[in-house]
Amino acid sequence: MTEIKACLFDLDGVIVDTAKYHYIAWRDLAHELGFEFTEKDNERLKGVSRIRSLEILLEVGGITLPEEKKLEIAKIKNDQYVSYILKMTPDEILPGVVRFLDELRTAGIKIALGSASKNAPIILDRLGLSHFFDAIIDGNKVTHAKPDPEVFLKGAEELGFSPSECVVFEDAEAGIEAAINGGMRCIGVGDPTILGKANIVIPGFENFGLKELKELEKN
Repeated sequence: MTEIKACLFDLDGVIVDTAKYHYIAWRDLAHELGFEFTEKDNERLKGVSRIRSLEILLEVGGITLPEEKKLEIAKIKNDQYVSYILKMTPDEILPGVVRFLDELRTAGIKIALGSASKNAPIILDRLGLSHFFDAIIDGNKVTHAKPDPEVFLKGAEELGFSPSECVVFEDAEAGIEAAINGGMRCIGVGDPTILGKANIVIPGFENFGLKELKELEKN
């Protein structure tokens, strides 16, 4: 199979767990709107855009709002979320991530971020990880949400490689489907029962490195 020349990473749940901050901000918003938004409800928001997340939240609450109002409260939620992530520290990077990124750099494998988050650059900066990434494709650069492959195809394009030379790391089913739709190999990070369409699924990066990555070239 084609040699792996680039790795593209989702952010939330792969490099760092910002999901907890998203959940707190969405939960607080729901409370202000007069209903409860549970952690189970929050699972539906994984890997989808901010506005679509808001629409799902409103569906849970049985609330209909005009588009203008949606944009207004989506901004309120985001401002709250940003206030949380501005307090993040490198201690919140998931185990094994820095070592693996360092291995990729040393091996000359290019690295890109492919995230729906419009706050991705802020988060990478707070975590001290920006220097690892050769390209950052975030919610400000794409018009289609996963499972559309746009975010990963743009990442591959900025890195200068074909999709077949890229591997995507994702923790959401929509992200795995986006990688597949883009013609890329993909590694699921998390639950195998949810991410079963990936080439392989790993629990995290603690026991995953360049050697294991290269195994994908044999498949």
